[in-house]
Amino acid sequence: QVHLVESGGGLVQAGGSLRLSCAASGSIFSNNQMGWYRQAPGKQRELVAVITSGGSTNYADSVKGRFTISRDNAKNTVYLQMNSLKVEDTAVYSCYLRTYPYTGDSWGQGTQVTVSS
Repeated sequence: QVHLVESGGGLVQAGGSLRLSCAASGSIFSNNQMGWYRQAPGKQRELVAVITSGGSTNYADSVKGRFTISRDNAKNTVYLQMNSLKVEDTAVYSCYLRTYPYTGDSWGQGTQVTVSS
């Protein structure tokens, strides 16, 4: 069983910054991938950023150059630093953990990010 707890969401003005955190606990294999999805009302869920246990990263085109994903393997925690936020970044952000061999994904409860104009 894996448990993910997110924090750091909130309300920010356009151009501002927020940092999301997601701490994982439980039985976690060392070979894994953590990342963030987001979903805005009426829109499909979007993969925002992903980072492997080896440190490789990948980003959605919409956030490249503005968002940075990082992780602390000792703490089983992933971070999403979001800079130059735009109104269109408003969404519920959820973190996930995928371990290998693959047995399914674990999800956090989601955290609301609201960017005002």
